[in-house]
Amino acid sequence: MYAAVIAALKEVYDPEIPVNIYDLGLIYELNISKAGEVSILMTFTAPNCPMADQVIGEVQSGVESVPGVTKCTIDLTFEPEWDKSMLSEEARVELGLDYDEDDYSNLND
Repeated sequence: MYAAVIAALKEVYDPEIPVNIYDLGLIYELNISKAGEVSILMTFTAPNCPMADQVIGEVQSGVESVPGVTKCTIDLTFEPEWDKSMLSEEARVELGLDYDEDDYSNLND
């Protein structure tokens, strides 16, 4: 069921960034009880995200549509604050950040 919940999370996209919330690193914790209750601790790229309610709704409905899930609880946190280091390799490639920027800082010298 864990893989199916992750697949559902990968169907939810940040409205301002063309990458899903899982690969963006917005999911800090994902727990699934034996009873099928899912609890998610997540964040946003910015605390004042104007689409927060929509994204949370999409997470809730997507996860609750997974067979075996009986309930989905979502808690928001902004600690630690999100930053680019939380991106998955797939997200880094999608956003054109598929290298360590520090390794290439001397290209323009």
